[in-house]
Amino acid sequence: MNNLINKINFYHSVVFFLLSGSLSIIINRFESLIVSPVICLLFILSIGISHGALDNQKGKKLTQLYNIKNSYFFYLMYSVIVIGIITFWLLFPTTSLIIFLIVASYHFGKEDTEFLIKNKNASYLILYFLKGSLIIIAPLMFHFTETINIFKLLLIHDENFYLFLDFIESNQILLFALLTSLLVNIYFFINNFKFLNILIFLDFLSIVILNYLVSPLIAFTIYFCFLHSFRHSISLINELDKDNFENGAYIFIKKALPLTLLTSIFFVISLYFLSNYYQLSDAILKVIFIGLASLTFPHILLEYLLEKNEK
Repeated sequence: MNNLINKINFYHSVVFFLLSGSLSIIINRFESLIVSPVICLLFILSIGISHGALDNQKGKKLTQLYNIKNSYFFYLMYSVIVIGIITFWLLFPTTSLIIFLIVASYHFGKEDTEFLIKNKNASYLILYFLKGSLIIIAPLMFHFTETINIFKLLLIHDENFYLFLDFIESNQILLFALLTSLLVNIYFFINNFKFLNILIFLDFLSIVILNYLVSPLIAFTIYFCFLHSFRHSISLINELDKDNFENGAYIFIKKALPLTLLTSIFFVISLYFLSNYYQLSDAILKVIFIGLASLTFPHILLEYLLEKNEK
C-alpha cells in the first residue's frame, strides 16, 4: 500500500506541476475574465478546508487518550480556540499575522514533506519552517505591492511592520530567503535519496511559477487546494483504509462532508456580515485568511497532541 501511496503522491506532483504551469499562463492572460475572489473562496471552502474536516474524528481519539469521557469537550475547546484566535486578531492584528505566517510556514513545510522523511530530529522543525516559508516569500517577492495590500485588508496598520517589509524587499533579503528555501529543498532531496524525492523540486518550481505569473490570492488558492490539501487528504485516506485506497477515499468523503459543510456555513455567514461594511472582494480576503488562521492553530495543536501521545 505504501508503494501505491508513493505513486499517487509522485504522479500528483507531476500533474500539479503541469497544471500549475498551464493554468498560470492562461490565468495570467485572462485573469479578470475567468477568475474572481468568489471562485477562490468556493475552492477553499470545498477542497481546501476538507483536509482538516476529520479533526472531529481525531478529537474523539484525543479525548480517549486523555480519558475524557464526554467527546463534546473537544468541540467546546476547539470552538474556544477558534473564537479566541479571531478575537486576538481583532485586538492585535500585526502580532497575529506574524505568528500566523510563522506557524503556517512550518505547517506547510511539514505536511508537504513529512511523508518522505524517515529519520527525524529536532532540527527538522527549522527545516520545515524554511521550506514552507516559500509560500510567504514568493508572493512578497513577485507581487510585493499586491501582497502588502492584502495585509492592509487584514487590519494590519502598523507602519513599522511595513517599513520592515520595505527594508527586506529593497535589500534583496527576499531573494536570500528564497535561496535558503531552495537549499533546504536540496537537502531534503539528497538526504535519504530515492527517486520519489524529485517531487520536492517539482513542488518548489510549481509554487514559484504560480506566484510569478498570477496574483497572490490565486496562487495561494491553487497551492492550498490542489497541492497542500490534496496531499494531506491522501495521507488521511491511507490512514482510514491501508489496504483499499478507493474504500478509504469513500470513507474520507463521507466523514469529511459534515464538518466541511458546517465550516463553509460559518464562512458564508461571516462573509454576509462583512459585506455590509466592505466591498465583496475585500470581505472575501478577510474571511479567507483570518478564517484559515483561526482554523490552522487548533488543527496544528490537535496534530501535535496526537503525535506526542502516539510517541
